[in-house]
Amino acid sequence: YNKRYWKVHIVWGAIGTGIYAYMYNDEQYDRTRTAFKRRKAGFTDDEFYDLVPDDDFVPSNPAFSTEALQDAQERYQRDRDLALVITIALYALNIIDANVDAHLKQFNVDEDLSLHFEPYLGTDPINADASYGLGLAIRF
Repeated sequence: YNKRYWKVHIVWGAIGTGIYAYMYNDEQYDRTRTAFKRRKAGFTDDEFYDLVPDDDFVPSNPAFSTEALQDAQERYQRDRDLALVITIALYALNIIDANVDAHLKQFNVDEDLSLHFEPYLGTDPINADASYGLGLAIRF
């Protein structure tokens, strides 16, 4: 509504990046969580277990330990939640920017605006003493 079309690409890019980061971290979180739960249940067939290709899929040493899977799961969960919070904050910032821009679009700024500082020398009407000061004159 405020005809600022150049901002559309910035907003779409920021929100799209936030959504992509959320989806990526959510997918990685699901992968590591599934593998962690299977590992805790005693299975050795998760995708993070190193399989010897010529030995009829007999598992050898795991590529990632159970602790590493737990750490990765917690990291992806934290990053996913952070991406969601940042995306919501960027969307709110977009709404605030659009409202402020629409509000200020109606604000009239003339070339006649002026600000003058003038010294002031006067007398006090009660005791007739001289008073010095600085006057500020704003003309609209």
